Amino acid sequence: MKAIICTKYGTPEVLKMVEVDKPVPKNNEVLIKIHATTVNGADARIRGAVFPSIFNFPVKLAMGFKGPRKKILGVELAGTVEKTGTSVTRFKVGDEVFASAGANFGAHAEYICLAETAEMTHKPSNMSFEEAAAVPHCGLAALYFLKKGKVQPGQKILIHGAAGGIGTFAVQIAKSMGAQVTGVCSTSGIDMIKSIGADRVIDYTCESISMYNDKYDVIFDTVGKSSIQECLEALNDNGQYLSAVHLELSRMLEGIKASLTSNKKVIGGVASYTVENLNYLKNLIEAGKLKTVIDKQYSFHQMVEAHTYVDTGHKKGHVIIRVDAN
Repeated sequence: MKAIICTKYGTPEVLKMVEVDKPVPKNNEVLIKIHATTVNGADARIRGAVFPSIFNFPVKLAMGFKGPRKKILGVELAGTVEKTGTSVTRFKVGDEVFASAGANFGAHAEYICLAETAEMTHKPSNMSFEEAAAVPHCGLAALYFLKKGKVQPGQKILIHGAAGGIGTFAVQIAKSMGAQVTGVCSTSGIDMIKSIGADRVIDYTCESISMYNDKYDVIFDTVGKSSIQECLEALNDNGQYLSAVHLELSRMLEGIKASLTSNKKVIGGVASYTVENLNYLKNLIEAGKLKTVIDKQYSFHQMVEAHTYVDTGHKKGHVIIRVDAN
């Protein structure tokens, strides 16, 4: 099968298409023919070894110092089950599925084997493979943090990075929870953020949240570029600041201080993915309450171009790779 491998850290040009052995499912695994995957910020950061300084050594210790130990990147996919292991009962040949490959990566290939117990479920009936492929990583991250924040109907929530991969899902999920949503993005993302349900949009290129006297119950930072102090000042007394990104040490200490000296909570860490939450998202999708915002689509042979675009930092929503496209 064809796969895109990353043999060393660097610019997108380090990615190469090669022929590798097609995987064979173990007893508890399914073999999936991948129709679509994505290139997201996580893929680009790993390829380029762009990690917060405090995490640089431990991340490279886990992943590899000169290049990723797991050469095939890609954390999410949608495809068709081609073969099942002898003990598999949840899936059968021909099932259309979408899944997170998680820390094992491997989605930038024509085929992948995943355990039956992986974060995988049947593809929403009203989504294409391309739309579904973008859900398992960013959608699950958005849902995890919003559940951590215990978002309630009527609460006011502000989402930094509302036009990004996590942000576009967060806006819609928060709306489905009954929240009043304010999105923060650049000028080019305003109309799109409004179209997916945001009640209000702040253009960070010419406005800041400190310009307004609004107070929020929850502020969800999906990009890590906002001022923590500014966000904390915009929170209600018992408000919560959610961070879906790994923070630099100074920002971590600032958050810890706020949690210790006020009733405001700072919640961060690594999102935990579950099949239960993936089914939650599937139900929202099939109910017409959640959709994928696609910025650009590339063929499998255009992986370098896709990474180059993601590296610009200007993508809106998701960048899709059509694996079975010429």
